[in-house]
Order: sequence, then structure tokens, then C-alpha cells
Amino acid sequence: MSVKKALLSVSDKTGIETFAETLSSLNIEIVSTGGTAAFLEEHHISHTPISSVTGFPEMLNGRVKTLHPRIHAGILAQRSKTNHMQTLQEHEISPVDIVVCNLYPFEKTIKKPNVSFAEVIENIDIGGPTLIRSAAKNYKDVIIVTNPKQYKTVSEQLQQNNDITLEDREQLALDAFSHTAQYDAIISQYLRTRWTDIVLPENNTIALRKKQDMRYGENPHLQGGFYQQLPETTEPCITNANKLQGKALSYNNILDSDGAIEAIKEFSEPTCVIIKHATPCGIASAKTLLQAWNDAFSTDTYSPFGGIVAFNRKVNKDVAKELGKLFLEVVIAPDYTKEAKDLFSKKKNLRILSLPGINGKIDRKGMIFRSVVGGFLSQQRDVNMTQPDQWKIVTDKKPTKKQLASMEFAVKCVKHVKSNSVVFVKDTQTVGIGGGQTARIDATWIATHKGKEHIKNSILASDAFFPFRDAVDLAAESGVKAIIQPGGSIRDEQVIAAANEKGIAMVFTGQRYFRH
Repeated sequence: MSVKKALLSVSDKTGIETFAETLSSLNIEIVSTGGTAAFLEEHHISHTPISSVTGFPEMLNGRVKTLHPRIHAGILAQRSKTNHMQTLQEHEISPVDIVVCNLYPFEKTIKKPNVSFAEVIENIDIGGPTLIRSAAKNYKDVIIVTNPKQYKTVSEQLQQNNDITLEDREQLALDAFSHTAQYDAIISQYLRTRWTDIVLPENNTIALRKKQDMRYGENPHLQGGFYQQLPETTEPCITNANKLQGKALSYNNILDSDGAIEAIKEFSEPTCVIIKHATPCGIASAKTLLQAWNDAFSTDTYSPFGGIVAFNRKVNKDVAKELGKLFLEVVIAPDYTKEAKDLFSKKKNLRILSLPGINGKIDRKGMIFRSVVGGFLSQQRDVNMTQPDQWKIVTDKKPTKKQLASMEFAVKCVKHVKSNSVVFVKDTQTVGIGGGQTARIDATWIATHKGKEHIKNSILASDAFFPFRDAVDLAAESGVKAIIQPGGSIRDEQVIAAANEKGIAMVFTGQRYFRH
């Protein structure tokens, strides 16, 4: 098929002058719109203004340029249909063989500080998506180019054959529909959050952009990739962390790092969170970051091997020196001293992530999504916790002020452990963690086994109610002095009775923290 006419209408003008020069060298007529026409004029590239084709000037401050039958008939006419070509001839419309179009920078515009809503609205492209979809629909006859990265391949094929392969036409059309679909998804998501408080809309489109390919997925025989949700969040998270050194993050690294970051956001004091297989194996807050690390590590000294460590303060050389004694996969912190970076640099494969803002007040909003075969689950992020003044003391023995403070820390910890889960704490450090079990008694047994002698005089937090008194009896044998749990079991009276028998203070929060 001979390519004779191209329509150029681009917002991102990267490389368009070179591509247009190639088209001109092949004697392909170029029709262009406002800003693109002015750009081509600056580069002395011959072109025909769109108004010369439509017979109408661009109007409404550029809102209407290409929305005209003389343009879209030339794009949508199927060359194999005689009646289509006769219609073009009757109306003196020439076919368009290439459409080069990318859209107004809506995503870039909404990132501007203090951008006006009027400017946001003006950056919703109308004619561009219509051009792209028209050309992509008629891909067998029209080449649709939506990304400057495509110019080189298209140019080379045109220079060699004055056409491109059907396979490439199909790929370009697929890219085009993906381009407009993502564009509209970003707009709808932005407007939904601006105009409504709806968290579970009837129809929902999630826009994603690939951030990186993984070497493999959860296991080596699986392909994997990491996608960033759009519009991009400004909240400190694994998606916008900066890698300062080390190997590329793996699929499992990203999952574990996300768990570490979300857990560390719970705490304002200097805190360390150690994650292994997406669940904490040690958490502690202290006056110094080094002490927080030592306390968190002492919870479970063998599980951190190959784990993820997150801090909410700048890491100094003393902390880095201690971390260097272990094999770790990832270290996350808001910043690092030069001395700490120098120490870490001796471990070339260790991934060091910088996440500014993780040590400040964070507005944690939005929804989370999880995939199941054939669909997605969606729910609000679990950021609101019941406060001590909402808790209910249900035993004869009352918790001390110090125990209540430890309970606040314990609840923040247990909500990030895989269910069924329990956490034993002393002051503001974990001394035993049991999670990911099918029975709460098993989780309790694991935690007491790992905590051993450290659990005596500790506080126990459970992510859900105790269905039986057995876990309370086991905790009592280990020396627990107080328990905090949601309550709500049909056997609450038996559980409370067990706590009273053992002289244990028990508090109900009224809020469950299952984490599957």
C-alpha cells in the first residue's frame, strides 16, 4: 500500500521534526494542527495547515481543530470498499494514511503545584483521542503512531518499503487503544476523587504503567512485572522509593518492602520494622535508631536472615555497621549518612532504598486492590484505629497506665502480622510474634516458643477474638500480665473468666485486624 498523506497533531513534540523530515523526504504530504504546525514551521518543514483541509479555522481557543468529516472520513474510509472510496471522491476528500498523535498532558498537568481546575479541564484532550481511535480502528489502511519511541521503526520501514507490515500495524493499533484507555482512566480517577467521596464505584478502571520487568515472579518459572498505579501517588511508598544501590528489586522484595513501609508508618518514635515473607518478625520503638534495631532483632534472631528492614529515621554508621553483620535483602529509610552509605557499599548486592517523608506525618488515603482469578477485590486502607478512650476493660484486674501504653504499641504491631496472629510486647518492643496460622492457639504457641523466657511479664495483642480460652491459658503459663483483643466471640465470657482466674488484665478494642 502506498503511503501518500500523514496527519500530525502532537502535544509531546519530542523527535517529531526528524520524523516529519523523513515523511517529507518520501514525498508524503503532511497535514498538521496549530501547535504542531507552528513547530514544523520553525524547523522549515513543509506542511498543510488543518484549516486548509477542513475549510474552517481552528476555533474555540483550539478546542475544535480536527473534528470534521473531511478529516475523519479520510481516516476511516476502508480502501477495499468501493463505496467508501467513491464517497471520498464525490466529496473531494483524500485518504489519510498515517496519523501521528499524542494527547494533551493531563497527567503532567495535575502534578503541577497549585494548578487551577480550569487548567486541568483544558488539558482533557477531545480531538486527539478521536483521531487515535479512528486510525486504530482502520489499522489495516492507516498507520497510527502515538509514541515518539515508535518513530524510528516506522521511519525505517517506510524508507525501505513505503509501508509497514500488518503485524506492526496491529501492534501500533493495540498501543493506540491502550494509550487512550489509560488516558481516560487517569481522568476519571482524578475527577472521581475530586468530585465525590465514593470509594466503591459501580464501574472502575485502574490505570497502570509498567515500572520494571522482574527477573521472575514469586518463583523462578514465572514471569513477573511491577506496575505503578496512575495518577501517581505522592505518599511515600515502595512505588516511589529511590534505590541508591544494589541489585534490581525482585517480585518478593517489592511485596516485603511494601509490608515494611506500611508497618513503619504506624510509628512516630524512632522505630525499626523487620519483615520476612511479608510479615513482621520484629518491631521496636526506642530513643535511638540503634536501640530500636537491637530490640527488634532480639525478638527473633534467626528469621531476619534474608529479610527486609525499615527505619523511620536517617540511618547512621552505627546502625549500618550492625546491619552489615547479617545477610539482608533490602534496607529502607528516609535517608542515610555518608558513612552509612560507605559501609553499605561494601555489600554490592544489598538493596538500599531511600524514602523521604516516611519519617513525617503521612496522609494515608485511597483504596487497595488484590487480584483473584477473573477479578479484583477492593477495600479501604486500614488506617483508622480505635483509641484507648474507646476501649473496654472487661476483667476484674485493671491494666496499669504503662500496660495501656504498651497495648497501643502492640495493636499497631499485630495489625501488620498475617492472620491468625498474636504479638507479645514489653514496653515498645516485640518479644514474640506468631502469625499466619489456621488456629489462634497455634499462633500463640509459636510466639511463646520463639519468645521463651522474654515473654514473662509481657502484654499480648491478638488481631481477632479468642474463640476458646486455650490461648489465654497458654499465654498465662508463659507469664503474660495483660491481653488486648477485639472481643466479640460467643465465648467471650469463658475467655474473660480464664483471664480473671489467671489474674490477667484484659481489654477489648472492638476492632479486628485480619490480614490475609
